[in-house]
Amino acid sequence: MKIVMLGAPGAGKGTQAEKLAAKYGLPHISTGDIFRKNIKEGTELGKEAKSYMDAGKLVPDELTVRILLDRVSNEDCKNGYILDGFPRTIPQAEALDKELNRLGGKIDFAVDVDVPDENIINRMSGRRACPKCGATYHIQYVPPKKDGICDECGAELVIRDDDRPETVKNRLAVYHEQTQPLVEYYKKKEVYRAVDGTLDVEAVFDSIKDILE
Repeated sequence: MKIVMLGAPGAGKGTQAEKLAAKYGLPHISTGDIFRKNIKEGTELGKEAKSYMDAGKLVPDELTVRILLDRVSNEDCKNGYILDGFPRTIPQAEALDKELNRLGGKIDFAVDVDVPDENIINRMSGRRACPKCGATYHIQYVPPKKDGICDECGAELVIRDDDRPETVKNRLAVYHEQTQPLVEYYKKKEVYRAVDGTLDVEAVFDSIKDILE
């Protein structure tokens, strides 16, 4: 079973990918993790990716696809995998399909964890992090015992730059421009399924299980 997880940044697709990986015994493959692993191990692909990242550029589709295909050729992927953060663009999706087709495989499901923008902005702008010990909170869902103070070490909590409303809005704009077209792409392939990502984590997980089973 080969699954692509879709959804805007902050929709919770990574959490769902981890839960699905644990339930079905499939590797959870995040492009960010693969980049970091290749860079850490100093592979040729890693060195190439690092040269773009160091220059503050996006890693080109062609290289991202090569790194991803290298990962899914591993033995642990023979029964399938869950892709999180890939493909991000139509050319990436086409390159993946072309290679899978060559190997006699295909994507079985593209699962979209669908959450409206305003929910995501509220969700992410409510996050707080401890700069000292790394503990994370949410002012609405997981508040600290004392407002603005870390339960673990007593340090003052901060809003990460990634979670500031203006940053979240920019990331959502990029998502709608580059990644949302994948919805139509996978609908045409008849593998697209959407779930209501505004529900709690377990309810979203149950909805995805119903689709897969």
